[in-house]
Amino acid sequence: MADAHAQLASAIDHLGYETGMHRMLATSRRELMVSVPLRRDDGSTAVYSGYRVQHNFSRGPAKGGLRFAPSVDIDEVRALAMWMTWKCALVDVPYGGAKGGIAIDPREHSLAELERVTRRYTSEVLPIIGPTKDIPAPDIGTDERTMAWIMDTYSAAVGYTVPGVVTGKPVSLGGSLGRASATSRGVANITLMAMASRGMRPERATASVQGFGKVGRDAARFLAAAGVRVIAVSDVDGAIYDHRGLDIGRLAEHAARTGSVVGFEGTESIDPRSVLTLDVDVVVPAAVEGVITEHNAHQVQASIVVEGANGPTTKAADSILRERDVLVVPDILANAGGVVVSYFEWVQANQAYQWSERDVNDRLEERMTRAWHDVVDYAGAHDLTYRQAATALAVRRVTEAHKLRGLYP
Repeated sequence: MADAHAQLASAIDHLGYETGMHRMLATSRRELMVSVPLRRDDGSTAVYSGYRVQHNFSRGPAKGGLRFAPSVDIDEVRALAMWMTWKCALVDVPYGGAKGGIAIDPREHSLAELERVTRRYTSEVLPIIGPTKDIPAPDIGTDERTMAWIMDTYSAAVGYTVPGVVTGKPVSLGGSLGRASATSRGVANITLMAMASRGMRPERATASVQGFGKVGRDAARFLAAAGVRVIAVSDVDGAIYDHRGLDIGRLAEHAARTGSVVGFEGTESIDPRSVLTLDVDVVVPAAVEGVITEHNAHQVQASIVVEGANGPTTKAADSILRERDVLVVPDILANAGGVVVSYFEWVQANQAYQWSERDVNDRLEERMTRAWHDVVDYAGAHDLTYRQAATALAVRRVTEAHKLRGLYP
């Protein structure tokens, strides 16, 4: 949360906004903490803490993911909700930011238990979510099946099917073609533009990817398809390395079959922490927040860091990387592909009409390219890092919307 507030304070100082506006933008509009009881398969009862934070509504209904992870707490959800506000504004989709979570480890529960805890959480937060209020999406530990459960629970409560209450649903239930890989595709698009800005050709470049889940797996696949040699990846269980470049397709099959990248044929096991500091051109942290810190930023050898995860680089590390002329593409730009296509899914739900996957991907690339050039141009004009420029642009857009709407009463 401290890093999120520091980024906002820097943007406020740059833009010259007064204290009252700063305080408003720093404060969530609504926060809900709930107890989520679960009847376990063995008949016992467990109780988990759940959260939903809606940071801002100035540009439209709130939008943000739902994560299931043991580390979830209110401060983490607050920070992620704030970043979602800036992300939506930066790529110009008509949403404010939100985030939710349950402090639970999904790996320790059966599918039936996860369904029950999801449906109970949905019933607890139901008064504040909806297609015109707050639209959840998948995040760490959740997936399209989780979204189907939320949609069904919400629809049962109101008495009719409401596809627009969530995004990231199965396509057969009104999900968008291209949504599952949208965040990864956006990361790859931005990575290739960042490489071009540094004079790198994909076929001569190397990369490492931390995280081989929703974002990292397909980001690695898209980069490899563009010619980039992805030489190392990691997941929660370990990391693998092959200087010749990993066969991402076969690796994905291995991970799906075994549950981990570890043990993939023809690769060398390495320390997962070293994935961030290998001698590569690009590193993509696509797992969790706070992994590049003042303790390892000096060891980063890549000249480009593309933040596939939310908040993977701390404020102290940012300063170190800037001094070393490492280009950091911030999360609110790099991983915004997911919310862009979530917006497309929501529009399709409202229209009751499905776009082709080609239309979705083309429109995603157009949005990401426009946002990239907005950030690059603003950073150049004001001598800012890309993170500072992206945050300032987003904060300015949210503030403009707030001023146009006025303050009630």
